[in-house]
Amino acid sequence: MVSTGGGSAGSRASVMRELMGRCSPVIPVPLLLSTMPVTLRAVPPRTGTQGLPTRKPVWQARAMTPRAADRARYDRATAHLDAPVAIVDLEAFDANAADLVRRAGGKPVRVASKSVRCRALLERVLSRDGFAGVMSFTLDESLWLARAGFEDVLLAYPSADRSGFGELARDPKLAAAVTVMVDDVAQLDLIDAARAGGTEEVRVCLELDTALHLLGGRIRVGARRSPLREPAQLAELARSVVRRPGFRLVGIMAYEGHVAGVGDAVAGRPLRSRAIRLMQSAARKELAERRAAVVRAVRAVAPDLEFVNGGGTGSVQHTAAEDAVTEIAAGSGLFVPRLFDNYTSFSGRPAALFAQPVVRRPGVGVVTVLGGGYPASGVAGADRLPVPYLPEGLRYDPQEGPGEVQTPLLGSPADDLRIGDKVWFRHAKAGELCERFESLHLVEGDRVTATVPTYRGEGMTFL
Repeated sequence: MVSTGGGSAGSRASVMRELMGRCSPVIPVPLLLSTMPVTLRAVPPRTGTQGLPTRKPVWQARAMTPRAADRARYDRATAHLDAPVAIVDLEAFDANAADLVRRAGGKPVRVASKSVRCRALLERVLSRDGFAGVMSFTLDESLWLARAGFEDVLLAYPSADRSGFGELARDPKLAAAVTVMVDDVAQLDLIDAARAGGTEEVRVCLELDTALHLLGGRIRVGARRSPLREPAQLAELARSVVRRPGFRLVGIMAYEGHVAGVGDAVAGRPLRSRAIRLMQSAARKELAERRAAVVRAVRAVAPDLEFVNGGGTGSVQHTAAEDAVTEIAAGSGLFVPRLFDNYTSFSGRPAALFAQPVVRRPGVGVVTVLGGGYPASGVAGADRLPVPYLPEGLRYDPQEGPGEVQTPLLGSPADDLRIGDKVWFRHAKAGELCERFESLHLVEGDRVTATVPTYRGEGMTFL
């Protein structure tokens, strides 16, 4: 998120100066085809509505690309299932999990539940070496996970859930498992008022604002989260927590979303990509210095801090390199939605997809699928839309886009699709996909080996 407060060429040049200051052989086709799977098929006529032109079948050999092979696997695995349907490719999911651990360089990865929203998959990833703990997004969810046996749940956002705080303060098991986020004394007051006689000690984490300020603060790059930026501010709130009966300060969190959640290799935009890399380099340097100073200041007040959490999928290796950070948060890197395609620092495998059925063939080069209009949160734009993924080559009709109840798709692959065939999509974000489906079908090879409920499937829609 960038707020400039002005758009003159001079101010843009000043920003760039400040950022700068901080900061295969060609293989013959026959040989290539001899090493690749090849399918021989008849290309059917382009049939449309009556009266539209058609073409005669032509026999041709076509090398099966990796994506085409994935499509064939997913279609075989879900042949017995009607769409709409959502899957998770476990081979890709596990490979992505291993990559997060590798990039964390020995520091534990706390999995962000909002990017998964499926208890079975949270349990799967936490059973792997290198992962420890959950980062949740509401107090209600945190308590639900703790009751289900998750023993280390860090609530990443402040809450005003009075009934939830009352339950937390009355239950020793919940109080031991859940850590709440605070960036204001007023939040401590709300928790105290909600105790309703509960005497359990509440575990508290402080959040540091990570935004990059340029030109004396006139330009802000980063999400508007905590009001706490400077070491003295966090130390003062730490003293308030330590002095207050019924609370225990256990951690510090700082989420650098402008680094972890913004791709730096925007397709077709080399200048924008370079500007993003310059910004992120400056942001990492500034935050590393400020975070280290904050940790020193808070440890002087509370020397027994249990953790300092930072990072996100797009910045794992950079954040892990900071001595002050003890653990990394990540979640989107497990599913690798479309917003995580444009990074130079890592390349994951799409693991979560959903399919919509073809229900109409309006004409040559056009099919219509049921539903599909599942936009992601954030600033509205094309990058928040699901992307037609399989078969390759389909695109939205620019006059309609993805629709509430039907979505027309354009492109030559449409002519090979029949009524009832599946078109596979990738969501723009990770866990938000699970708010649209009650279950995820887990695919291994070309088989569905398990079907597990999402949060929605368990009747848990927290936001």
